[in-house]
Parts: sequence; structure tokens; C-alpha cells
Amino acid sequence: MTRRIVTALVLLAVCAIAFISTAANNSGGQGREVKIAFDNAFGLTKGGDLRVAGVRAGQTTDFKNSRGPECQNVDTKNQKPRTCAIVIAKISEPGFKSFRTDSHCDIRQQSLIGEYYVDCQPGTAPKELANGAMIPVQRTTSTVPTDLVNNISRRPYRERLRLILAELGTGLAGRPDDLREVLRRAHPGLRETRKVLQILGNQKTIIRNFIADSDTVVGQLDQKKRDVARWIRETGRTAAISASRRDNIAAGFQRLPTFLGELQPTMARLGELTDAQTPLLRDLQRAAPALNEFFTRLGPFANASLPAFRSLGRTADVGTSAFRESQQEITQLRKLAAAAPVLGKPLRQFLQQSDNRARAIDTDVRAAQSAPPAPDKNSNSPKKRAGFTAMESLLNYLYWQTLAINQFDEISHVLRTANFITGCTTVQNDLRGPEMGGTEAQATLRETCKSYLGPYQPGILHPDPTDPDGGKIGFGQGGGQTTPKSIALRSTTPAKAGERRSAGQPVALPLPGQFDPSVPHVTLPPAIQALVDGVRNGSGSGNVPSNGPEQMLDFLLAP
Repeated sequence: MTRRIVTALVLLAVCAIAFISTAANNSGGQGREVKIAFDNAFGLTKGGDLRVAGVRAGQTTDFKNSRGPECQNVDTKNQKPRTCAIVIAKISEPGFKSFRTDSHCDIRQQSLIGEYYVDCQPGTAPKELANGAMIPVQRTTSTVPTDLVNNISRRPYRERLRLILAELGTGLAGRPDDLREVLRRAHPGLRETRKVLQILGNQKTIIRNFIADSDTVVGQLDQKKRDVARWIRETGRTAAISASRRDNIAAGFQRLPTFLGELQPTMARLGELTDAQTPLLRDLQRAAPALNEFFTRLGPFANASLPAFRSLGRTADVGTSAFRESQQEITQLRKLAAAAPVLGKPLRQFLQQSDNRARAIDTDVRAAQSAPPAPDKNSNSPKKRAGFTAMESLLNYLYWQTLAINQFDEISHVLRTANFITGCTTVQNDLRGPEMGGTEAQATLRETCKSYLGPYQPGILHPDPTDPDGGKIGFGQGGGQTTPKSIALRSTTPAKAGERRSAGQPVALPLPGQFDPSVPHVTLPPAIQALVDGVRNGSGSGNVPSNGPEQMLDFLLAP
């Protein structure tokens, strides 16, 4: 049991020494010299440690005696000057701020063999000590060397100590209660020591288990000594950073009680959340092998996707430039979109009616056979699909025309053409029958050479309601005949602007002064317009070139 206790204590001492010996990395006081006055510099040597807040910061370089003001007590007047020891030390390690006017230094014992070192607190006063400044004896303390204490066991010191203790015991023998009260109030450290001993007594089971498990801990530390060494190095860096931010850390500890009070409800809710997450964590534990395999396979995929992401980043840069350059086009589109609803409504009506099955003009059973099933609005119900809609007829023309003129097999396509020797090769502009003012020959030619365009063909099978001559039938072989039916279809002048006509009525002519979109409006260049006006009026004015066809074409086609 004793061996285990000694082993644990040695291990803790080694860790503490390693932690203390690591220095900070901030160059706050590197190369700074400081002079410290002590009543007694017993045990200090040249090259000994100078520590700041327990962390090695430099070393002692020289010693000397002095009777200057730094060695005198403030409350001592008209007395013989005291002699003190001046210790000169140099801060060689970075990471320590400069010393302040309220800095304090002590001489402490480093080990049981009598080694000593100087430990200083740099202070927090606003004013900073200059390089090489003196810390007076009033802000230093010297320890009582153990060697001097051990000297009381030698003669004649032990006889003198026996006399002192005997006289002191005689004086206090009759006042045990007062002595106990004095000892109780002599130093707050005694009360705190009693509390610490009481706490250790209450935790003797934990201490016993700690000593029993120390061999296991030491064995594990020996196996992982590299990790322990790395931890000590990282701890030293952490201590250095913490030393440079001690004010912020102190402020954090001051605010810690309030934070803990506010944190308590959150921790209670966190405990409830942890209890609720227990089933999830169990499921996650069972799924851990699959997740591990997933992330293992995800690594190569992520590496392979890096070029794609880099390319995507370059594309994003180019896209950003393109969007910036297209700002003017977007502005123009915004202006165009303001007038788009004027065109959008009639276009929507046209497209809706073009795909309305109720407006099919031809009966065709193929419309119901090739239509989609219900509940599509163009379903294959024979009652609803009498024929193809206008949109379907246009698409059917493209499809069937392509199939009609293309012959293809597994190798290639061949364009098919057919030549017929008939009387239908000449251009005909009047194929009306007798009922429309034409002849039987025209009707026969129409039946022989026609391409089926439906039962309603204005101007051929039915009168043309848009004929500007009032429906007169006289521009073919039928002469100038006029029928009552054609007179009924004559265009009339509207009663008001925007007048709507019903089905079967001819179109309304524009009002006087109103623009007529049905008539071409051609604007000629001024020179051409002057030439045309001169020819039309018979005046012959206008500069007509007469030096060849090339100059004539240049004159007519010039801007």
C-alpha cells in the first residue's frame, strides 16, 4: 500500500513539474531584467528558476548586498539601516506581461533536497515598472529554510528551545481555553485545513480506491507515455495562452455563479432530452457499423467530386458575370412584360379554343380512338370526341406528312416523290361551280384535282364574307352576276367603334379616319414615292436612271 501511495505521489509531482516548467509563447516580457530585494536570499543560486504565477519565466543571474531605501521598512524611523540581499533576474521566456508597481515576489522551496526558486506575481496596477526597476523588500517574503529549522536539534539550540517552550508552557498552563481560541483564530488557513481534513476523511473510500487503482493507471500511462508527453506540451501552450488572458478568465469566473444559476433550468431540460434520446441512441448504436461503412465509402466519392465542385465554382463566377452583364436585357424584358398582358389574354383564348374538342369541325372516329383515357379533358369517349381539335389537326398534319414522304428501314430514310401526268398542273384561281357563278368545267376540275380542305370553303363552296366588293361574283367566267345571297353578305359600316359581329355576319369596315389593319400600309422612301407619284399622275417627274439595269436596281433598292 505504501509503495502505491509513493508511486501515485511521484507521478503527480512529475506531471506538476512538467506542467509548471512549460512557458507561455507570447512575447510580452522577453529579455526584461528585474531586481528584487529580500531579507534573506538563503538557498538561491545563479541560474535558478524565476517563475511568474508558478510558470518558469527566466532565471536569477546575480546577487549583491545593499543598505539602500529598498531594504528599509516603512514604519522604521531613526534606526540603523538594514542590510538586505538584491537578487537580479532576467525574464528569458516569452508570454509574460511586464511587472507592475504592485508586483510581489517570494522565495519558495522547490524540492526536499533544499533547492529554492523565486516566484513572482506581476501585479495588476496601471503603472508599469521600467526595465531593471527594483521591487522593494516590503513586497517580498523569504521562507524559513528547513535546514535552519533542523538546527534546533543541535546543542546548544535545543536547550535554548527547551527553556523557551518550558517558560511559554508555564505562562499558558492556566489559560487553555484562551490558548485554544487564539490558535483557532490565529490563521484562517488552520480552519481551512481542518475542513480539508474533514472532507478527506469523508472520502476515504474514494481515496482507498484511488490508491488501489494507481497501479492500473500507472501501467496505462506507461503504455501511452507519448500521448502523456504530448498532453503536457499542449497543456503548457494552454497555460501560456491562459496567462496572457488572465483578466478575461478572472472576469469569466466572476460571472460564473450567475451563469450557473441561469444554466440550471437548461440542464434540467437537457437531462429530460437525454432520457428521451436513449432509444434513438440505441438504434444509432445498432446502425453504427452501417454508418461506418457508409462514411468509409463516401470518402473516395467526396474526393472524386472535388473537380466537379471546383468546376461548378468557376461556372458560378462566369454566371455571376453573365447576370451582371444581362441587366440591360432584363430591364428591357421588364418593360416588355408590362405590355405582355394585352397580348397574353387573346393568345390564351386562341390556344384554349384551338384545343377545345367541342369546336372540332370534322367528324373523325380516329379522334376518339387515339385520345387519352379519362379523366383527361380530351378523353376517348365517342360522345365527347367527334373529331380532332385545331391543335391536334396541325400536329397530325406534321406527323402524317412526315410519314407520307419518308420511307425508312433499319438502315436509312428515303424521301418519296410521286409524279402524275394530269391536267392539274396549271395554276387555277377560280374553281367555282354554277351555284356560285362558275361553270361545270370548273366544278369538274375542282372535283378531279382538289385536296380535301373540309366541307366549308369560303369563296368556293360558300360565299366569302370578307369580299370587299360587296359579294359580287364577276371575277371569273361567270361575269358580273350578283345574287341575293351575296348582297346579304356585303360588308357594312359599323355603328360605333369596337362593334362586335355575330356568327355569319360579314366583317365591319373601319370608321372614317380609323386605321384598317386588313389593308397593307407600305411606306416608300421619299425618292421612290416621288417617282411613283409622278408616274401615277402622268407628269413624268422624278429622276429615273437610264444608264443600265445595274443603276436602276441601285436606285430602286437603295435606302
